[in-house]
Amino acid sequence: MLSDGMKYLETRLMFGMVPGLDSTRMICDALGNPERKFKSIHVVGTNGKGSTSFYLAGILQAHGLKAGLYTSPHLVSLRERIRVDDEPISEADLDRLLLQVKQAAESVSSAQAALGKPALEPTFFEVLTVAAFLYYAEKGVDVAVLEAGMGGRLDSTAVAGGGMAVVTGIGLEHTEVLGPTESAILREKMGVLGVPGEASGVVGDGAGKAFVLGGLGPDLLEEAREYATALGASIVVPEVRTEVKLPNLGRHYVENASLSLKAAELFLNAPDRAGKRYDDALSVKALATRSWAGRMQLLTGPDGNVRVILDGAHNSHAVRRLVQTLDEYYPGQKFHCLFGALKDKDLHEMLRLMMPHVSQWHVTRTPYTRFRELSDLQTEIESLGGHVASAGEMSETYIQGTLNASEGPLLITGSLYLIGSVVQILKNDFDGLNFFKKLAPSVNENH
Repeated sequence: MLSDGMKYLETRLMFGMVPGLDSTRMICDALGNPERKFKSIHVVGTNGKGSTSFYLAGILQAHGLKAGLYTSPHLVSLRERIRVDDEPISEADLDRLLLQVKQAAESVSSAQAALGKPALEPTFFEVLTVAAFLYYAEKGVDVAVLEAGMGGRLDSTAVAGGGMAVVTGIGLEHTEVLGPTESAILREKMGVLGVPGEASGVVGDGAGKAFVLGGLGPDLLEEAREYATALGASIVVPEVRTEVKLPNLGRHYVENASLSLKAAELFLNAPDRAGKRYDDALSVKALATRSWAGRMQLLTGPDGNVRVILDGAHNSHAVRRLVQTLDEYYPGQKFHCLFGALKDKDLHEMLRLMMPHVSQWHVTRTPYTRFRELSDLQTEIESLGGHVASAGEMSETYIQGTLNASEGPLLITGSLYLIGSVVQILKNDFDGLNFFKKLAPSVNENH
């Protein structure tokens, strides 16, 4: 049975994603601006935001800071999205804070109506973001690492007005909202710290602010420098720390960890900050055991052998990273692959890239309507010369069947929502999924 807070949150699903800061600001104002009671670091980009945020929060925590972490989407439970020192928010706290946001939103809406203005109808993401602000303020965090949901300039996390933004890389995504080119998308994402020549309320101007940039080609990097200069912010482009060892396989995670290391260094060594200064050896040690779930994550059996490779490669850009990693760590090896994808993804390109690495395909879907039908997946795979060994709806029986059929590690990929379903089913079978054992499934806003 849903709690009252969760019932309210689910009523917000119908409003979809609405870029803009007005609703979030008005609700925060009504609640006494909880977002101003802690420092924030923003993380924006096309891919890699979640892992970068997770690594950064862990490094700050290792230095003795109480660190908040806000990420999306979740794999199993909404509680994953709002953490303090790696502990997810409790069901009771989440319910209580959602109802506080509801009350504040209704108060603002009544005031709007009295002025003849439209009712305030905050979105799912806006409500959850304000609940996170309230939680971090209550818990007295020293810093919150905030992953943007979409873009940056008009993403509700921007209301926190942090002094630093980590940009993980730029690709074409949400072009109908963020713009048709990588250049336009870059400006939207960097806008999380403000817009040159534009008064931006809580976000303020760029004085004393900093961007940590990764994954940008020469042209975009030059544009980023021009944007930062116009804003009055500084820019750091860290070197990739190839000596860093992570549980998540792949150079792209090393790149993300490198961004996190530099962001932590800048934050901890800021002239106006008291307390422990940045310790690189401590930071690298913290990363060595920090596994970002569902992203090139290896699940081992009792015998120590890898049984499952979980990777939420949900678009062609992410699949390229996946196959590069397979080439590096499993050269020449072909896998049984459990695959499911959403309707709005470039299925043909994703499958084409993966085809050389797959011996047998097992296609699946969850009950959510955005998933492609099994027949569509099978037709596309066979048109590329692949062999579909099985097709079935996602279930414990189907996963166990594919595990039994796979001679080596079973590769599971295609959608983060698929990964979430798999994690929920397998969480009691692998120590690598211990974080999820006490979490009950809840809906994602994009379903």
